Amino acid sequence: MKRHLTAAVAIGLATAMTLTACGGDDDSGGDNKSIKLVVADYGSGDGSTKKYWDGVIANFNAVNPGIKVDLQVINWDDIDSQVATMVQNDQLPDILQTGGYADKVADDLLYPVEEVMSDATRADFIESFLPAATVKGKQYGIPFTSSTRQLIYNKDLFAKAGLTAPPKTWDELKSHAEKLKAAGVATPFGLPLGKEEAQGEFMNWMLGNGGGYKTGDKYTVNSAANIEALTWVNDNLVKTNLTEPNPGTKNRKDVYTEFYGGSVGMVNSNPTMLTQIKAKYPNLNFGTAPIPGKTGPLAETLGVCDWMMAFKKNGNKDAIKAFLDVAFNTENSLKFQQENSFAPVTKSVMAKMVADPANAQLKPYIDLLPKAKFYPLNDTAWDVLSPKIKEQLGLAVSGKTPKEVLDQLQKEAETAVQQQK
Repeated sequence: MKRHLTAAVAIGLATAMTLTACGGDDDSGGDNKSIKLVVADYGSGDGSTKKYWDGVIANFNAVNPGIKVDLQVINWDDIDSQVATMVQNDQLPDILQTGGYADKVADDLLYPVEEVMSDATRADFIESFLPAATVKGKQYGIPFTSSTRQLIYNKDLFAKAGLTAPPKTWDELKSHAEKLKAAGVATPFGLPLGKEEAQGEFMNWMLGNGGGYKTGDKYTVNSAANIEALTWVNDNLVKTNLTEPNPGTKNRKDVYTEFYGGSVGMVNSNPTMLTQIKAKYPNLNFGTAPIPGKTGPLAETLGVCDWMMAFKKNGNKDAIKAFLDVAFNTENSLKFQQENSFAPVTKSVMAKMVADPANAQLKPYIDLLPKAKFYPLNDTAWDVLSPKIKEQLGLAVSGKTPKEVLDQLQKEAETAVQQQK
């Protein structure tokens, strides 16, 4: 048995003995031997997510036989609305895995992570996640899955256009796109600025020009750097017909599907694309490279993280801690990340994945994690602003100017901040 797993099992055994001796968690005062676990389905309904968690629960029950784990798996598209109903009805789970946590902190619903996870397990998380996991000096978000971004390109279409290497700068990207168009490629560069993930696509362009959603503690959505980046995209790619038609309403999943089908030359990708290509498009000849920036490749790319969190209401602190330490041992975490082509969230899993030749295509995404830049996920104002970006950003390439759109989004950000005070 590996050292990390041994430590987690030992913690689980010690906690189980404590629970047995006390007749329940030390902060519950009762004989509670059941915890509720609600998780998002990453397996597109094929049962793989449930199968994974059933295995984790079996591992947990091997050392904690007296604690039942009630598992509920919810489709990713539905989990936020169903969790909102749970919160409204005061029917909270003990552990939740989903996309965001800050609103629960604002409502004082969550345990700080230090109370529900051992020091050894917490120390294993990659440090770049911690600022996004922390509110007012305390960590409440538990990183569960992550991804970074790379440019992905069709090598056969590149060869058709006489291109031998991916672009490194915005000007090179435009030049490559022009050559792809001249070679008859339908969509030289895929630009999904529709509602699915406009905030992510835009962030890569902001980072390429030294911008971002925030500067320090203040939102700077309409900074000069951000306006310049979006204006460049509009003037050099959209207006020159080097993207798909109507990129302001085009969703990421649709652009990805067109890339798989061979009609898109380049697009900013996440690592889950590798799973799709391996499973359904094994003959697709593709390559990945750092995303081009204004003057050179991005050293810091967008990082995306989904979270786990522990609720206080049911008072099952000890049982939660025992479960989380088993759920986040190296073997369990490694299994989930590799099955789903996610980048790791812990240092021990990262070391194993990087060392495995089977992860050669995933390694460039993993290598970006230590310097990844995340959305301001620890700010409840972001929960209000993010949907506004999804709804409005596409207008910057379809009727309004980038400055008009970003000025309006800056107002939305400032209003959201005031409403949270």
